[in-house]
Amino acid sequence: MLRSMYSGISGMKNFQVKLDVIGNNIANVNTYGFKKGRTTFKDLVSQQIAGASAPDQTKGGVNAKQVGLGSQLSTIDTIHTQGSLQTTGRPLDLGISGDGYFIVGSGTFANATTPVMTNPVMNFTRAGNFYLDQKGNLVNSDGMFVIGHPSDAPTTTPPITNNITTTSFGKIVIPADAKSFSVGSDGVVNYVDGTSGALLKAGQIMMAKFPNNEGLEKIGANLYKNTANSGALDGNKNGTGFEVADMFKPGSGGAGEVVAGTLEMSNVDLSEEFTEMIVAQRGFQANTRIITTSDEILQELVNLKR
Repeated sequence: MLRSMYSGISGMKNFQVKLDVIGNNIANVNTYGFKKGRTTFKDLVSQQIAGASAPDQTKGGVNAKQVGLGSQLSTIDTIHTQGSLQTTGRPLDLGISGDGYFIVGSGTFANATTPVMTNPVMNFTRAGNFYLDQKGNLVNSDGMFVIGHPSDAPTTTPPITNNITTTSFGKIVIPADAKSFSVGSDGVVNYVDGTSGALLKAGQIMMAKFPNNEGLEKIGANLYKNTANSGALDGNKNGTGFEVADMFKPGSGGAGEVVAGTLEMSNVDLSEEFTEMIVAQRGFQANTRIITTSDEILQELVNLKR
C-alpha cells in the first residue's frame, strides 16, 4: 500500500481534533473566565531511504534521504491570557486584573457557627460571578464556598472584632442584617453592621498562583485543578501541598487585583477562530485529496493485469 494514503489519514485525524478545539472555543465565546485552546502538530517518524555520508578526498558529502510517514498531535494548549473586563455594576461580580485564581471548594467545619474549615477540597477559577446563600455564605454558582481568610468573629452576632486571621482557611460570611457590603481591590470584604452601624470585615478573599498556569487541568464548570506539571502553588514552602501560608492577597506577591463590579470575559477571538477554522477545513480537504489520488494510483496498478 502507498505511504501517502496513511499520511493522509493521519492528517485528517489531526485536523479533526483541531476542529473540535475550535468548536469548543467558539461555544465558549461568552463564558466568563474561559481560556481558549490551541492545537499544534508535529511530524511522525520518517523512513530512512539512505543515510548521510561525510565528504572525503575524492567527493563531497551526501545528505540523508527520508520519507515522512505523516503527522501526529503535539499539544492541546490552554492559553491563559487576560480576558477583557466587562462592567456589570453588581458588587458580587469580581474580575481579576492580572495573574491568579479564585479559590473555591468545600471542607469540614468544627461546628455550625465557625467559618474556619479543615481538610478543604479546593478548585480554582477565573470566573468571579459569586452569590450569597441563605446563611450569608459567599459561594459560586454551584454552591462552592469562596475560600479565603475569615474574620476573627466570635460565635455571637454581630461580631465585635475587626480582625482577619492569617492562620486558617475559611469561608466568608456576610451577616443577614448587614446594611451594605463591598469588596476592595485587595480582596477584603467589608460590611456595615445592621445593629451598630460600624464598618466591619467579613474576611479576605485570597488567591492562588502556580509556576505553570498552562499545566492546570480543566474539570468543567469554569474550574481548574492543579496537576503534577502545573506545580503546587507558588507559595508552597515545604512541598506538602496547599497550605494557608501559600495563599496570596490580591495585589501582592505577583497576584492580580480584584476589580469589583466587573467580570472577566472569554479570551476567545472570533476572527482568529474563524480563520483557523478555514485553515483546518482546507487542510482536511487537502488530506482527503491525497487519499483519493493514492486510490487512483492503486486502481491503475490493479488495471495493469487485464
